[in-house]
Amino acid sequence: MVGAGVLGLPFAMSHLGWGPGVAVIASSFGITLYTLWQMVEMHEMVPGKRFDRYHELGQHAFGKKLGLWIVVPQQLVVDVGTDIVYMVTGGQSLKKFHDLVCNGRCEDIRLTFFIMIFGSVHFLLSQMPNFNSISGVSAAAAVMSICYSMVAFFASVLHKHPAAVGAVDYGLKAATTAGHVFGALNALGAVAFAFAGHNVVLEIQATIPSTPEQPSKKPMWRGVLVAYAIVALCYFSVAFGGYYAFGNSVDPNILITLDKPRWLIALANLMVVVHVIGSYQVFAMPVFDMMETVLVKKLKFAPGLPLRLTARSAYVALTMLVGMTFPFFDGLLGFFGGFAFAPTTYFLPCIIWLMLRKPARYSVTWFLNWIFIAIGVALMLLSPIGGLRQIILDAKTFKFYS
Repeated sequence: MVGAGVLGLPFAMSHLGWGPGVAVIASSFGITLYTLWQMVEMHEMVPGKRFDRYHELGQHAFGKKLGLWIVVPQQLVVDVGTDIVYMVTGGQSLKKFHDLVCNGRCEDIRLTFFIMIFGSVHFLLSQMPNFNSISGVSAAAAVMSICYSMVAFFASVLHKHPAAVGAVDYGLKAATTAGHVFGALNALGAVAFAFAGHNVVLEIQATIPSTPEQPSKKPMWRGVLVAYAIVALCYFSVAFGGYYAFGNSVDPNILITLDKPRWLIALANLMVVVHVIGSYQVFAMPVFDMMETVLVKKLKFAPGLPLRLTARSAYVALTMLVGMTFPFFDGLLGFFGGFAFAPTTYFLPCIIWLMLRKPARYSVTWFLNWIFIAIGVALMLLSPIGGLRQIILDAKTFKFYS
């Protein structure tokens, strides 16, 4: 659950301010916990059947063809978009680690090369057959995410206290009205990006044994509650601590802003690298599953190692190339957060719940679901505008492959 999007939350706060920023992050926490509960409940809502993929649940709700076309494109954009962002994050963190350790004594190396170094690891890891085979990588990633979040929080708080630090400006980051509006839209998408677990929750729940006496939803929900307790600890502390320390001068990635104590920030950036290595694979696995299903069943390719090696390596190369071309962490968060995460996280579970569970019209549950649908649709329509504008602004001053 704790993704690299947590590092962009202080930057999102700088575009929203204290009041709206706290409200947006807290409400997103509540809404996404509710929609995640819905998905866990719907996994085995039909006796004797398990919906092990998001699109299978969509097909049950919307019909075999329509459900596939509604869910799969959105799920693919989430998975591919996240992997592109993680390519950028991994490369930036490797570069920050290199710069901190060298401390000006080494030759400067392009960000492009660090993204290539990070991507090269995935040509090997992507050959793992399924989720269970990457459980060790995933566990290491989970531990790292908690560790670097706490480093970001404590380093931010310690940065704020020395007398040498000047007054912090908590005004909105942008200088113009248009900047305020588009910055806020981008920030909403960045917050949405941080809550990313819904896209793979059914695949994860599918790995849990289930019987009529002990359905998988019980241990799965306990896992969700533990995950969200850690999400609360990491997200709130990093978002509020980072913004408290730096105000509107914070960078899109809080660990890029921090530089003291040098050894600890270098270590934290290395933790980010380990984390996004594992997280990249978690989001890539559903894509591999879909790619290979289409290649084998539709295009009649022979299953086996040659197909896996070619298809998965091509996917890694594609996400690496896009990350090298557009290494804009802030704009990518806002764009993909609104365009892809809002549907699969905020409102699609609510729509499916209304269709399948059919709560009484005008009941509290009915109203809640429609409110969350309205919020999610607004996010999907508006946030990508802010993210795309930020990408364009970044591209104007950026030398590609530099």
